[in-house]
Amino acid sequence: MPKFGRWMVSILAVVMVSGSALAASRGDPVRKFDTDSDGTLDHIEVRKAATALFARLDPDHDGTLDVRELRGRLSAKEIAAADPDHDGTLSVNEYLAVVSQRSDAADPDHDGTLDGKELKSPAGRALLQLLQ
Repeated sequence: MPKFGRWMVSILAVVMVSGSALAASRGDPVRKFDTDSDGTLDHIEVRKAATALFARLDPDHDGTLDVRELRGRLSAKEIAAADPDHDGTLSVNEYLAVVSQRSDAADPDHDGTLDGKELKSPAGRALLQLLQ
């Protein structure tokens, strides 16, 4: 094979592997958020992902999320229930309390971790709305 052909095959191989890894991490929330690579998400990983999303959703950097900033991730009723100071917004702690409740609901075996199957459940999908 000519030198150019080997070089092109090498480039294509790298692109294909990188692309499939990227697609897998986008489609698989466990791989996306599993920082210790144990195949599950624990409370620390869930909290880290939720905190990162909170920061991305807070463009005015006021430390709270209003209905507009939440972009449909929580209903008005859920926001009201999670807003004990009734200011119409969620602080990071109020947001993380909802995340914790949803994480617990998605963990029916109560082992403190979430696997791919648990994240595909209705409770798991509800949690993922607050992580990505």
